[in-house]
Amino acid sequence: MDLTVATEAFVGHLERVRRLSPATAKAYRSDLRDLQASAGGITLEEVDLEVLRDWLWHATQRGDARSTLARRAAAARSFFGWAHEHELVSHDPSLRLIAPKKGRTLPTVASREAMSGLLDAHRDAAGTGDPIALRDHAILELLYGSGIRVAELCGLDIDDLDLDRGTARVLGKGAKERVVPYGAPARDALEAYLRRGRPVLVARARTFSSAVMLGSRGARIGPRAVYELVARVLAPVVGTETIGPHALRHTAATHLLDGGADLRAVQEILGHASLGTTQIYTHVSAERLTATYRLAHPRA
Repeated sequence: MDLTVATEAFVGHLERVRRLSPATAKAYRSDLRDLQASAGGITLEEVDLEVLRDWLWHATQRGDARSTLARRAAAARSFFGWAHEHELVSHDPSLRLIAPKKGRTLPTVASREAMSGLLDAHRDAAGTGDPIALRDHAILELLYGSGIRVAELCGLDIDDLDLDRGTARVLGKGAKERVVPYGAPARDALEAYLRRGRPVLVARARTFSSAVMLGSRGARIGPRAVYELVARVLAPVVGTETIGPHALRHTAATHLLDGGADLRAVQEILGHASLGTTQIYTHVSAERLTATYRLAHPRA
């Protein structure tokens, strides 16, 4: 079978059967197309362990990060495991494929004081009644207050919000639904936006949208717009130019653990399938504790 045909069949399997997100399926397709480019015109059956090793070696030579190599090796193992299971190949050449383990970098987080100042400034801006300022304040409060992903925020519909209980129903990775809580500041920001900001944006739209967060023209807001908002307001706070909406999720998780939240409760809130994914935030908290100790203790 042609590698391109097999790749598209595999990506379709990821989307329809495994219910992976479009972004994850796109990443698999990109990795496997890179394999095709490296392997040349050989067929699926002709790919062996040496072809896969050469692929990763060439990626190393062009300077791909360890995390990229690890991800591509994982994509190859998943792809050939699927192909072998469906009898498209007689054996799985990826079983002995080894890639360097990706380094686990600690996420960038903002301090409590920095977040308080940032959110207070946006609350004041929202007080002018500008619909975009009201929306931006609600976005920032909800991302920080609930720790939800950007895609989950963008996918929220009006019926997903329970303002009385202060919860939101979100659809996470793998089409898994969960209910997440958010605090009083996020609820106040949401109520102000829904009452005074969203109706103005709805009036600008050509068609009605049930989305909570709307763009300037009244359509459902996209992840790129949220990314640009967070990057613009958070970069000066954390002192780095490369920052995205996930930084608010990292910050929310770290502050929850700093405040004494149970690790498994944080796992449920974030929607992590594995507790190991959540555990990285314990390292962040430990580092912050150590840094504080060294600054404050006379015998540190």
